[in-house]
Amino acid sequence: MKNDQILQLIARTCDDKRAENIIALDMEGVSLIADYFLICHGNTERQVQAIARAIQETLSENDVEIKRMEGFEQAHWVLVDAGDVVCHVFHKDDRIYYNLERLWGDASEVELNLE
Repeated sequence: MKNDQILQLIARTCDDKRAENIIALDMEGVSLIADYFLICHGNTERQVQAIARAIQETLSENDVEIKRMEGFEQAHWVLVDAGDVVCHVFHKDDRIYYNLERLWGDASEVELNLE
């Protein structure tokens, strides 16, 4: 599966779990960390965990390896590393505080197919 397909798969999974303000950034040429960042948030710790768990299950079902998942227990900022696609699932308050969109402002936004 190509990285852009993985990105869209993760975005749809987040949308299915009612993640809010789902944004994808094209990190190629901006960072060596990944090709894409997907950023979204949930309003409660339970919702953040549900989103992260759904991403994990969806990627597993599609034979996409998760390199690591961090922050699941605290559920304020869960990082799901699928190699060249990294998903950041925030609790709403933490997303505002860390503001990754501004931090990586040089990255262009990627259109997502959430329908």
